[in-house]
Amino acid sequence: MDHTLLDPAGTEPRPPRAAATPAHLAAVLAATREFLGERLTENRAVREQHGRGEDTTTPTLPDAVAFAESTGEVSRLLALCHAHGVPVTAFGAGTSLEGHVNPVRGGISLDLSRMNRILEVNQEDMDCLIEPGVTRHQLNDHLRDQGLFFPVDPGSHCTIGGMCATRASGTNAVRYGTIRENVLGLEVVLADGRVINTGGRVRKAANGYDLTHLMIGSEGTLGIVTKVRLRLHGIPEATSAAVCQFPTLRAAVETVITTMQSGIPVARIELLDEVQVAACIRYSKLEGLAELPTLFFEFHGSENGVAEQARAVEAIALEAGGNGFAWATDAETRNRLWTARHNAYWAAIASQPNSRGVTTDVCVPISRLAEALLGAKAEIEASGLSAPMVGHVGDGNFHTVILVDQDDPDALERAWALDRKIVARGLAVGGTCSGEHGIGLGKREFLEQEHGPEALAVMRSLKAALDPKGILNPGKMFRN
Repeated sequence: MDHTLLDPAGTEPRPPRAAATPAHLAAVLAATREFLGERLTENRAVREQHGRGEDTTTPTLPDAVAFAESTGEVSRLLALCHAHGVPVTAFGAGTSLEGHVNPVRGGISLDLSRMNRILEVNQEDMDCLIEPGVTRHQLNDHLRDQGLFFPVDPGSHCTIGGMCATRASGTNAVRYGTIRENVLGLEVVLADGRVINTGGRVRKAANGYDLTHLMIGSEGTLGIVTKVRLRLHGIPEATSAAVCQFPTLRAAVETVITTMQSGIPVARIELLDEVQVAACIRYSKLEGLAELPTLFFEFHGSENGVAEQARAVEAIALEAGGNGFAWATDAETRNRLWTARHNAYWAAIASQPNSRGVTTDVCVPISRLAEALLGAKAEIEASGLSAPMVGHVGDGNFHTVILVDQDDPDALERAWALDRKIVARGLAVGGTCSGEHGIGLGKREFLEQEHGPEALAVMRSLKAALDPKGILNPGKMFRN
């Protein structure tokens, strides 16, 4: 089977390292069928569904797809694959944006979406234990009647196991933190099938290496998460949203910087440039908005606190030239607003027919946000490409969705060239190449630029120690 990979940052196909031999693969499949039965499939359509996520990397088919339903099954499968040198790539909802789920060396795509049970909720301690296939929507629906919620919301219908793997974030991170701050502990199956537990229910501990946060963001290259202990939060007494539009992108960014430096505890502060706003107006049927740079805000707290926060931000926005600062306290209006924001990626894709998106994910210190964001805007305009811009700007994180015409043979390379320029600007001001999407295939070339060769060597040493045969999600993070 051809598992050749087109390097997304390059121009020529490169053969990967040797995959498992046909005999070893056959032995694993035969043994796995004994305990998975029909939940192990070589059906081509199913394999194609597991060939890539929501990205522009070249699809690569796994040799088979295994649907696990318990930790024990994951452990048995990994022990078999470790013994025979068969690659394993974990798969959740397939919404990743950097090629994380592409099985570039074949082997088994391990689908964890059926491990979707909420195992316990401890209302008084505000924590819960779930399986990795649980989605944030499913969890919050379950929690709503208990006065609790899970705040990390990347926007897509992703699984929480996948969020742990990619160190996901989202619109609420400015107040509640990323997935990293909201995971208390994990159950993880290592490459050889051993099962370990990290962390626990306490809110702090000083008792050895922090294995929980080693696994968070490791993208399935060090182990496979089979249970997650999450920190929960109380549903706020009052919630208010607001929208404000600005004559220029700079005015909107200056409003963000001043708001954050003033210490106003906003829950969400999201930026859409005029291109993205136009796409959202058409896609989400937003009414009453002009095609101008726009900020979406949300405030959580008491009735008086929320009103005070909103008034303070309104004064800052108006001082910067904003207009039409419109509050919304009713749930229907707020939900419509945030649904439109969460659908921004699909709105961007729909704005240019027959296109896919190359997403950038730069995050910079808040004081350098204007420099990085406006510089990225200038690079986009110079490129001649369409690239709607959106960002969780309260924590310095912004994205562009560089639209690639699938019928244009040069468009993808032009998009990656633009991506490199935007990342270079971010790194130059002390930022990172990936604020929340992870590295996967798409950002591998930037990892050494950002961390240096010595740090990368330490990362490779950790990988070698925990996965000596290199079976877990091979080809990801490191270019070689």
